[in-house]
Amino acid sequence: MVAAGRGNILASRLIHRSHAEPGWFLYATACALVEADRARPGTAEHVAALPGITLLDLDLPAALAVARGTTWATAHTLYAAQPSPARPAGAVIATTAPHAWKQHPVRTLDLSP
Repeated sequence: MVAAGRGNILASRLIHRSHAEPGWFLYATACALVEADRARPGTAEHVAALPGITLLDLDLPAALAVARGTTWATAHTLYAAQPSPARPAGAVIATTAPHAWKQHPVRTLDLSP
């Protein structure tokens, strides 16, 4: 989210596709949204206003996963990327720091410039 706010073209394209193309879905966890806004104030309002992004609340199962994690944003994002009834194949984590996810059983999309 911060990368998009800083003009990362790959992040911007991903956001555009989620809005313009059927079958493309982009999710933002509430905890990652808070962390992004702390790193770059104004990010939360901007991301929340984008029609192609679905915000994922911190519900009870997510909160329990966050309680076991090291950071709220990482734990909530990791939880959201796991297979679920809504996303049977799980989700891909779009990131500018793919190395940070190597130890986790998730798929990543490298948005590094």
